[in-house]
Amino acid sequence: MLEIFSSINKQINGILWGPIMQAIFLAIGLYFSIICGWIPVAKWKVWLKYTLLSCFSKQEEENEEHSISQLQSICTTLAATIGTGNIVGVATAITFGGPGAIFWMWLSSILGMMTTYGENLLGIKYRYKDKDGKWVGGPMAYMERGLHKKWMAVLFAICCVFSSLGMGNMAQANSVAGAISNTFYISPKTVGIVLSGIVGLVMIGGIKRIGKVAETVVPLMAGIFLIGSAIVLIRKIQYIPDALYDIVVMAMNPKAGISGILSYTIMVSMRLGIARGIFTNEAGLGSSVVINSNSSVKEPVIQGMWGIFAVFADTIVMCTITALVILVSGVYDADIYNAALNTPIFELLPNGVVLTATAFSSVLGSYGQYFVTISMIFFGFATLLAWAYCGEQCMKYVFGKKAIPLYQFTFLICIFAGCILQLDVVWQLCDTFNGVMAIPNLIAIVLLGKEVKEETKKFFQKKNI
Repeated sequence: MLEIFSSINKQINGILWGPIMQAIFLAIGLYFSIICGWIPVAKWKVWLKYTLLSCFSKQEEENEEHSISQLQSICTTLAATIGTGNIVGVATAITFGGPGAIFWMWLSSILGMMTTYGENLLGIKYRYKDKDGKWVGGPMAYMERGLHKKWMAVLFAICCVFSSLGMGNMAQANSVAGAISNTFYISPKTVGIVLSGIVGLVMIGGIKRIGKVAETVVPLMAGIFLIGSAIVLIRKIQYIPDALYDIVVMAMNPKAGISGILSYTIMVSMRLGIARGIFTNEAGLGSSVVINSNSSVKEPVIQGMWGIFAVFADTIVMCTITALVILVSGVYDADIYNAALNTPIFELLPNGVVLTATAFSSVLGSYGQYFVTISMIFFGFATLLAWAYCGEQCMKYVFGKKAIPLYQFTFLICIFAGCILQLDVVWQLCDTFNGVMAIPNLIAIVLLGKEVKEETKKFFQKKNI
């Protein structure tokens, strides 16, 4: 029975994440880029001014009890997107698609910036407050109040709940437990108990506590990872030009191109042999909008720009740095991996977290493995917190606030289960729920695209930019 179920689910995934769906993702990003004036490229100084640089100046924000600051909002969003996939997924994309896969990740992320710009803009425009004075936002808000399609909002919310328990929970917990077990020889059960307890303590504090923790953890984890990466890249600086050359030139390899484009969608396709899917920038899925709807930002366009920054930080910065570390370290040889592809020998070659750890160890020695494991812990923990909130809000939207304790209990149980179980079927189901979740969101933002264009035009005219 399980084999039949798995076979049917694979066929569904083949439709949801096939070439047509990939083309739709890219086409929608291109659509918003055209109607809004290519903001990521043409207006890069503007969106940097209103995002990263605004952290060093006084910001115009709502001062409300149930809101979180723009910095806390983006940190929580980055907690969801910068996950273990930035370590595992990039290595896997290179393994199966070659260095050229990174070029296609760059290209698709530029288009993805405008997709997430549109959905985050709409999320702020249509958010509203419930009877307790708390924000109700995310794609549910613009589906319900922009399109007047409550059924679409409910469908999205239900799929988001399942994705939060699978992709945003069990998959992350499994990666963290595996890394800790292999490096520190701590049993997965112990990791599951401790991790569930820590996440539970943060969850019960709501978005305020999650935002505060994310505001601390995300800069810390990014800083640690960037410092370690900088050490490797400085030591191997002479090889960086060659690595960049390979990324661009080998992008003409069809296999590299396919792998890179699939990375844009949040998971590198299993059909290319990638065993563990990843989060990338989540553009088009709508999950980041659920978090950002609690931002204290007043202007929808500014929140859209924060969405651009999130994709930039996740893919252009973090994923590129991981890729360069792997390519300059000398542990990856394109000829060897290409020759071994589709043969039993391929399984013996370093891949995923092992390849990344080996790359860091080429400079950091035995500390390389510890560095990658610690990074995995931080990345996985932050992602768990962000997706816990996404799932909780979607559960609340469908079933009311009385369902929140049940969801929180289920989420913590899933963390423990993710640490000790094999997750092949879970990964397949995650693909399905992510795909089903993306469909209504993509339809909604396209139908509301005219409003995105008008809001953008009005903002730039007002600011005389």
